[in-house]
Amino acid sequence: MQTFANMACTRCGCACDDLRLSVERGRIVAVEPACPLAEPWFLGQDSRSPPVALIGGRPAPLGAALEHAAWLLRSAAAPLVYGLSRSSTDGQRAAISLAECLGAVVDTTASLCHATSMMAIQEVGESTCTLGEVKNRADLVVYWGANPVESHPRHLERYAVWPSGRYAPAGRANRTLVVADVEPSASSALADLFVPIKPGADFEALCTLRALVRGLSLQTAAATGAALPLLRELACKLTSCRFGIVFFGLGLSMTGAAHHNVEALLLLVRDLNEHRRFFARPLRVLGDVTGADTVLLWQTGYPFGVDLSRGHPRYNPGEFTANDLLERGDVDACLLVGSEGTGRFSAAALAHLRSIPLVVLDYPTEGSDLEAAVRFTTAVYGVHRAGTAYRMDGVPIRLRAVLSSAYPTDEEILHGLEVRLGSCRTPSNSSFRPSTTARSHA
Repeated sequence: MQTFANMACTRCGCACDDLRLSVERGRIVAVEPACPLAEPWFLGQDSRSPPVALIGGRPAPLGAALEHAAWLLRSAAAPLVYGLSRSSTDGQRAAISLAECLGAVVDTTASLCHATSMMAIQEVGESTCTLGEVKNRADLVVYWGANPVESHPRHLERYAVWPSGRYAPAGRANRTLVVADVEPSASSALADLFVPIKPGADFEALCTLRALVRGLSLQTAAATGAALPLLRELACKLTSCRFGIVFFGLGLSMTGAAHHNVEALLLLVRDLNEHRRFFARPLRVLGDVTGADTVLLWQTGYPFGVDLSRGHPRYNPGEFTANDLLERGDVDACLLVGSEGTGRFSAAALAHLRSIPLVVLDYPTEGSDLEAAVRFTTAVYGVHRAGTAYRMDGVPIRLRAVLSSAYPTDEEILHGLEVRLGSCRTPSNSSFRPSTTARSHA
């Protein structure tokens, strides 16, 4: 048996890099410390061995599959490249390069996740920090619209609540934990203070807190689900801590006023910095979605939903985001770098996706049941191949290989497609006519 220490996991945005993996006879047989997300994922690696390439659902040589996929993408007038959140930095760069060559729209899974958070940050800015600073300095931790005990099982244990830090040597005893959510959860059961929020009333609750933090006297408040005395108690905790952090989830960013909710939270944090050091961070769900946004940002200037059809990047959420494009029928071929990200698509988007040629890159044990014209099986970054992932706080994490695999990486497949495409498409007015409404800026 061989043991590998300090291994990273990309099952959620925590990207914990302190795991200990035991390998025997070419399989991972033990994972420590135990995590309900990481353990079954690692133990399930190499449990299936699908063909490296399928054309129309039938095994095919890799070269032939690359040729056919390149022909499908070359023939498309309005292609879409989507996913990237389970890849590595090199694979993400290759996907963006291919999208530029195709004149495609490239979008990440963030467009159906924390895109609203990024839009809010673009509007008002953010006060942020690393998870290491949280561990060492935070004495107040707030989770808003999130249940990390289930979505990010080791977040409290490793980064936010229980670990001892330089200025929190007693760990949990030195920290106050607050949970604000629409209903009690496994996380709120551990909290020192639970703030119930009426569904859709996050914006009103945050605006009330802003007023209280700024010293305004309120006799009554909007119906938020939380009594005014309870909000006063929370405001007191917010203004009396030394180092505070709010981690917010999809319960805030994907409900009610959406990006306006996040704007209100970021403005609250800005106000709090007049009193104490205070920060906010989204709880990113998928393993390397932060990396996908980061790479796309420094390659194009925009974090998601980027149209490259005119030879330069254009950004407009709602116009160039994958679900919206598919719902309008504005896509005639799609390259999925990880098809598991399609689970959040609407029924209309999925229906159109099934009606166009699909080229899919999936891991051996992951993916969706979408029928693909060409499907490639790729090696798993952090298991079969080395790479880089970005933790939810934007810190790059090294991924190392523990198992051997004959499967190619995302980068190798995408580079092979670009080579077979030849010279990049020159920007022109496409003859493609969507089945519904055309792009408003076409």
